[in-house]
Amino acid sequence: MDSRLADAASPYLRAHAGNPVAWFPWASAAFAEAERRDVPVMVSIGYSTCHWCHVMARESFDDPQTARELNDGFVAIKVDREEHPEVDDAYLAAASAFTPHLGWPLTVFTTPEGRAFFAGTYFPPEPRGGVPAFRQVLAAVSEAWRERRDELLSTADAVADALAAATVRAGSVGESPALARLADAARRALEREDPEYGGFAPPGASVTTPKFPTVPALRFLQAPALAEEVPDAAAVAARAVAAMAASPLRDGVDGGFFRYATRRDWTVPHYERMLTDNAGLIEVALDAGATEVARGIANFLLDVLQRENGGFAAAQDSESWIDGARSEGGYYARDAAARAALEPPDIDGKVVTGWNGMAIAALARAGRRRGEPRWIEAARWAADAVLEANVRGDGRLARASLDEVVSRAAATLEDYGLLAEGLAALAAATGEVAYADRARELVDGCLTGDGAPLPPGGGDPVLAARGIPSAPAASDGDHPSGPAAFAAAALSLWLLGAGERYREAAASVVRDHAAAALAEPLANGAMLRIAAQLAVPPRQVVVVGAGPDADALAAAAATLTADVFAVATAAQADAFADAGFTLFDGKAADGPLAYDCRDFACRLPAAAPAELQSAR
Repeated sequence: MDSRLADAASPYLRAHAGNPVAWFPWASAAFAEAERRDVPVMVSIGYSTCHWCHVMARESFDDPQTARELNDGFVAIKVDREEHPEVDDAYLAAASAFTPHLGWPLTVFTTPEGRAFFAGTYFPPEPRGGVPAFRQVLAAVSEAWRERRDELLSTADAVADALAAATVRAGSVGESPALARLADAARRALEREDPEYGGFAPPGASVTTPKFPTVPALRFLQAPALAEEVPDAAAVAARAVAAMAASPLRDGVDGGFFRYATRRDWTVPHYERMLTDNAGLIEVALDAGATEVARGIANFLLDVLQRENGGFAAAQDSESWIDGARSEGGYYARDAAARAALEPPDIDGKVVTGWNGMAIAALARAGRRRGEPRWIEAARWAADAVLEANVRGDGRLARASLDEVVSRAAATLEDYGLLAEGLAALAAATGEVAYADRARELVDGCLTGDGAPLPPGGGDPVLAARGIPSAPAASDGDHPSGPAAFAAAALSLWLLGAGERYREAAASVVRDHAAAALAEPLANGAMLRIAAQLAVPPRQVVVVGAGPDADALAAAAATLTADVFAVATAAQADAFADAGFTLFDGKAADGPLAYDCRDFACRLPAAAPAELQSAR
């Protein structure tokens, strides 16, 4: 059949284009069709590197009889959760009313208005382990829609009302948390360290408890502001990095890390390799002293995930074809020589705006710290690609692109924040003020009158049109939450001297989320790291000059612990100052000089590496 998914900007949707299911992409047209036919909607949410998504596709969505029942009784919508994170968040929240076992594939049944009345995850083709067959579920939902519709509508309304109440913004209260409260939160996080295997484990964890890298939490523990208050914090992060690096979670050939381990000892990974995890782990590894681990991750990003246009792909699949059969992880179990004879797992080539921002920031900062121009150039290439491909005609960002196809999905607050932070980091690493200017534009576009940042346009239009509650996820997943991403970008601009309004924007977000973040530090590491930066005066290091002497000075300055480390020629420093970045005022002097500034007050410039002070 003709598929509406064939030209999608998502490999996940394209992979389902050949199903006999009459899929709709996420759009108002799908719900309008359900209203016209007076049938419920099935929203199927997954992503390209999801193993059980592949399984359910082969077992059910490729099955002609299942497809007939689905087409006859429902309007079916296929959603890539990575392309539409707001949709995923909204329906995950709704699904929690029906099942405690959340994950993907996520299967949600809704009214034609989009309100959920039943949900589950993977359903097998035959009853298994107390889980009904997918066709049994379809039959039961169809029967309930015909015979007990009032009951279903009542359930849908109750869930929607509960979610709407839960998403009401509490408003800004109090002050940003003081360092002592942040230290207490760090100590509580340390109590969750797994003393046997490293990383974090819940109380009563068994050997089969899954374990994730938890990058935002590790970055919080590595915050320089905590070094004296909680001297063990950075050590916990270092032990986690060492444990992960020595385990099967790390690919010993390509150097990247897999998504997570299904066992507490970091063994039996889920083999998909995500851009988000790996971009975040670069700086975690560097700050832990694991330079070669960081180098391996960076090489994976550049050699495997970076696309021909410069953008970074979202992920590499867990599955591949081996001896005529699909194998999860079989490719990764082989050494380099054996892999050379195999077709590697597919790449999910969509270029996600915010995730590329993460990679740009990590590679730019790490490349400047480690003297790796290849990393910085890769970051620049990616930034230029995203700014070329993922910007609409009206100047707003798109969530993603795939080759020449731009996603219809609107960019989220996460996208604006992460890309802006990446561009600010790239500006500092390259001395090119144009990237900082663009970062400032992105942040300004999210500032609203009441202080609550929102992406231009306000979020997903289909959710808004249907009155489906949606709000940026306030806690972290494998990368910072939307509010934390925005706050980090605003803080980066302030550190470059863009003005106090950006510090206040970051502080306002922190105040709004401080109570929840302090209560659950492992789930809110990104917000807590920003709070830690706000709790102490910043240190800014700027090197101005060109040539071998400037390079030597920059190499020495890179060893200092600073909130921002910028390198620019004299002309570039002038351009920054002219653009309103006051950190660079008066720094376009002849000869290479290094400026060590504490809260924008700079010591006499250093002309030689030996003159730089290593103290915080």
